Amino acid sequence: MANIKASKKDSITSEKRRQKNTSRRSMIRTFIKKVRIAIASNNKKLAKDEFHKMQVVIDQHVSKGLIHKNKASRHKSHLSDQIKNIS
Repeated sequence: MANIKASKKDSITSEKRRQKNTSRRSMIRTFIKKVRIAIASNNKKLAKDEFHKMQVVIDQHVSKGLIHKNKASRHKSHLSDQIKNIS
C-alpha cells in the first residue's frame, strides 16, 4: 500500500478506472454475443439491427482507447461477413 497521500489517491483512481473499463469491455462482449446469436438463428434482419448497435458501441470505445482499432475492425469485418452469408 502507498504511504504518500497522492499515491493513495492514484491507487484509488486507478482501481475505479479498472472497474469501469472491465464493465465496458463486458458490455462490448455482450453486444458481440447478441450479434452471434442472431446470426446463429438465421435472422438476417435481427442480425443487421444488432450489428448496427454493436458497431456504434465499439466505435465509441475505440475512440476512447478502450480497445484497439484493429481489434474492433476485425470483429466488425468477421461479423459482417457472417451476416452476408445468411441465406
